[in-house]
Amino acid sequence: MIVRDRPSPLRLFLVMRGSVLPNIWKSLLGTTLLAAAVTWTHGSLWGHKIAIGAIPFTLMGLPLAIFLGFRNNAAYDRYWEGRKQWGELVTRSRNLARQCLSLIESGDSPDGAPRERMIRRAIAFAHALRHRLRGSDPATDVQPWLSTEEWARLQSLPNLNHALMLEMGADLNQCLRERRIDPVLATSVDATLSAMNGVATACERIRGTPIPFSYTLLLHRTAYLYCVLLPFGLVDAIGDLTPIVTLLVAYTFFGLDALGDEIEEPFGTSDHDLPLEAMCRTIEIDLRTALGDTELPPPLLPVDYRLN
Repeated sequence: MIVRDRPSPLRLFLVMRGSVLPNIWKSLLGTTLLAAAVTWTHGSLWGHKIAIGAIPFTLMGLPLAIFLGFRNNAAYDRYWEGRKQWGELVTRSRNLARQCLSLIESGDSPDGAPRERMIRRAIAFAHALRHRLRGSDPATDVQPWLSTEEWARLQSLPNLNHALMLEMGADLNQCLRERRIDPVLATSVDATLSAMNGVATACERIRGTPIPFSYTLLLHRTAYLYCVLLPFGLVDAIGDLTPIVTLLVAYTFFGLDALGDEIEEPFGTSDHDLPLEAMCRTIEIDLRTALGDTELPPPLLPVDYRLN
């Protein structure tokens, strides 16, 4: 995610990091060169004058802008929903640590008290969810929070998050059997675990259900068709200014189209995706603090305006 202040008017057109321009410059260049060629030939193609006029573009431009806006709103809804779910995970992880330490009595188990294992597994749960959403290997970030035997048992399972949640449920059951927690209070801990599981399911839903391809394809095609034909409708009216006006219109439409693509999948690793590593680090710091750990890692900060 790009984290920076709004640039000054003098630098507004020089900012490249976080801009969609690197993704659309080839399309802009092609459209502008075509507009220059149309201007040079006065709208003629193989000796035939192509007179389209401005009315078709007026009729097409407004619906195209509206549909691009609708698509970008849908894409941002997915982005914001993903951010809300991860904010919920931060909250529930903190609540779980508090509930475990305040509601569950400590014990003398040789492998550590169940309440401490639950907190460590909550850290592993956040890292595992991040790697699951990004399709990366979770071993480096998850293994340190589990015992060797547990990691060997869980690493080959298809859904590591679900497996960790089952382990935390087993820990809560152990606390009930050993009378470390009142059954009435155990309900609130179970509700927190269920909410964390709900966050993982919601994120999987967002990742596994993209905006319908046919809708996106229609907008892609319409935007390109509009910008390719636009010079033929402008050349008779504005003459030599046709390439400049075409460039400005194409930048707007291609930019909106590319922006929707950028934020549609919020869990990736591009400049505009959610900073899942930073949020996992926040959860790790908070839960390690609850465990009494004093050697805490620093919060992740933006590097070159980018927060991972």
